[in-house]
Parts: sequence; C-alpha cells; structure tokens
Amino acid sequence: MSGKLTISERRKQRVRRELKANNNGRPRLSVTRSHKNISVQVIDDVKGVTVAAASTLEKDLRGSLKTGADSAAAAAVGKLVAERAKKAGVEAVVFDRGGYLYHGRVKTLADAAREGGLKF
Repeated sequence: MSGKLTISERRKQRVRRELKANNNGRPRLSVTRSHKNISVQVIDDVKGVTVAAASTLEKDLRGSLKTGADSAAAAAVGKLVAERAKKAGVEAVVFDRGGYLYHGRVKTLADAAREGGLKF
C-alpha cells in the first residue's frame, strides 16, 4: 500500500473527526449504502456496541419493498431504526453520513428517522 488515502476515504475521516469533536456523548447514527441496499446502525462509541440496526436485507422489509435501493426503502429503514432506537432508550443521536453526500437516499433516511422520533 502506498499510504495515500483516496478522496472518499479522506472525506469519511473528516466527517468522523468532526462528529467525535461535537457528539457530547450521544450515539452515532451511521449510514452505509450500496447500489442495491441501504443499512443503518446506532452505535455507542463509548461502550463500543451497536444499540440498534436496520437494513433493507431484513426479511420483513425485503418482502414489502420493490427494491432496496430507492428512496422508499431508505424511508422504511429510517423509520424502523428510529423505532428500534427508541425501544433501546436512545432519544438523540449524531448523524454520520459516512462520506456520502447529504442528498437523495441519505437525506430521505435522515428525514424518516427524524419523523420516527430521533433528534439530531
């Protein structure tokens, strides 16, 4: 390896560094998207555990969605993770877009999580 980071890796590190500086002990809502699916986790970095997670790969979502790679799927995953996080006792999170632009599916997921009751 040459030791150089790609542009996307540098962007991801920059976003994560800013989150750590401003999280005030709140868990992190981390988004991962691909061409076919989208998944999200609520991570407590202090304890190093995943508090809640949701993905379009889950059986209950997979049957009800047309595809796992559109805005409707992102909205469904956002609502589901908000519901699971509230059950786990998490009210406020820090949104980690993971180097992805806050646009399209990522924005739709964030809006749906806000509608589900998460604060960020």
